Amino acid sequence: MRYLLLLICVCFATHVFSQTVIDTATVSQAERLLDLQFTPAEKDSMLDGLKRNVRTYHKMHQQSIPNSIPYPFAFTPAPQGFVIPVKQETINWNIPAAVSLPANKNDLAFYSVIQLASLIKNKKISSVELTHFFLDRLKKWGDTLECVITLTEDLALQQAQQADDELKKGIYHGPLHGIPYGLKDLFAVKGYKTTWGSVPYKEQVIEEDAFVYTQLKKAGAVLCAKLTLGELAFNDLWFGGRTRNPWNIKQGSSGSSAGSASATAAGLLPFAIGTETHGSIVSPSNVCGTTGLRPTFGSVSRSGAMVLSWSLDKAGPICRSAEDAAVVFYYLKGTDGKDAGAIVRAFNYTGKVNWKKLRIAYAANYFKNLPQTAPQWAVLETYRKLGAEITAVDFPDSAIYPFNIMEPVINAESAAAFDELTRSNRDDLIRRQDKGFWPNSFRTARFVPAVEYINANRHRSVLIEKLNAFTKQYDVIITPTFGGSQLAMTNLTGHPVVVFPVGFTQNGLPTSITLLGNLYDEATILAVAKAFQDNTEFNKKHPEKFLQ
Repeated sequence: MRYLLLLICVCFATHVFSQTVIDTATVSQAERLLDLQFTPAEKDSMLDGLKRNVRTYHKMHQQSIPNSIPYPFAFTPAPQGFVIPVKQETINWNIPAAVSLPANKNDLAFYSVIQLASLIKNKKISSVELTHFFLDRLKKWGDTLECVITLTEDLALQQAQQADDELKKGIYHGPLHGIPYGLKDLFAVKGYKTTWGSVPYKEQVIEEDAFVYTQLKKAGAVLCAKLTLGELAFNDLWFGGRTRNPWNIKQGSSGSSAGSASATAAGLLPFAIGTETHGSIVSPSNVCGTTGLRPTFGSVSRSGAMVLSWSLDKAGPICRSAEDAAVVFYYLKGTDGKDAGAIVRAFNYTGKVNWKKLRIAYAANYFKNLPQTAPQWAVLETYRKLGAEITAVDFPDSAIYPFNIMEPVINAESAAAFDELTRSNRDDLIRRQDKGFWPNSFRTARFVPAVEYINANRHRSVLIEKLNAFTKQYDVIITPTFGGSQLAMTNLTGHPVVVFPVGFTQNGLPTSITLLGNLYDEATILAVAKAFQDNTEFNKKHPEKFLQ
């Protein structure tokens, strides 16, 4: 019966279809899943067309359609009339000259990108030395945290040596020159496995360099490791284990950018790159106490990356400070023309805040659900002491998000992206087989009609207009990271957020706040986050186990 129902849902099918009787009884069974009701005459009239559809599906299924084949339509988060900023101003990164090597070399593990840039630029340490230092930490702690899939040691030392040689010749690419980092292992790098964290793909080698990797390579950064992600970008369980939270290694790190957040928080790397579809930068940053930037949709080309959802996937930096995130994002953004959803846009970051001009609000309807002792309340007081005027507003949750738009969109797109996995039954190899994980989600999504997927996106366009009408009244909206439906709504609309640590729970685990910005205005939310971090110590606290 499963294959009979797939017919009406405009899904893909196997040769079983061609051997199946399709009659009005088939339609009667299928319409129960579609919230539809047809008359007997209507059902009879549909049969010829349904049989033609099956023949078309059968021919389509004979053609290979791997994850890498693009979707030819581009989602844009900008509402009608929105002018995307494209004039890029020169950014003069403030790289101080007075940074010194620490007396205890282990302290290098938690130097910021800007501090390390100063050491490299002023030749107080070579990139090769710094790379060896972080490779040693990855080897020492990678198994403990279960956060590394592949060490790219040979490549890292080659890139570090090149960075040192160029510096001797007077060539300096900027603050990422010679700085080690890690990539979530859904980005392809030639000559290395790209496993997607998943059993069916753990030996996969994609002979392509992802745009994200090439951008950082041009900036002079040094790739030291490909880091863990939950299988096919979901949570923290991967084919080799469960990525751990450095603050409590008995717990997982959340995901799906599990290794990127875990390794950065533990000082195994200065920064890493993650991706987000529905919380995969935000959630592990919250759990591990890192600073994660989820940029405006389309800011970074995703070519060479695993596709989960063409209209939702975003790439962004996971760091230990907002300033570091600004540096990494500046060199990360852009497009190679291979990703239909990616654009050229400006990022004019200064790191400065004019409190008198800045319009800041906080989501009072979310905050009221927090205990008065929650660290998030103290965030508001810190900003007020810095000179901010903060307006209480109700985030327009149920008013403009009347049903779960996210589910039909992400489920239909991800099931299409992994069509071959489902059809081949290799989805049975995935470790988690419960109702809440991908194999079941991919199968269930075969019953999402194309009409309903399209209409869900039409409702999404209404959400985009209404949420932009709300957010444009402010420059920054402060919200508890998991308040209401904010996370789903802003991922659907493509808005940027920065999430960063603001305190600790009673169990000593980090907790966070989220700053929501307007489309293409990461510069403002990063500057406001930087102001908080410049006046507090939360992002400078590190898990004790990894201080050695």
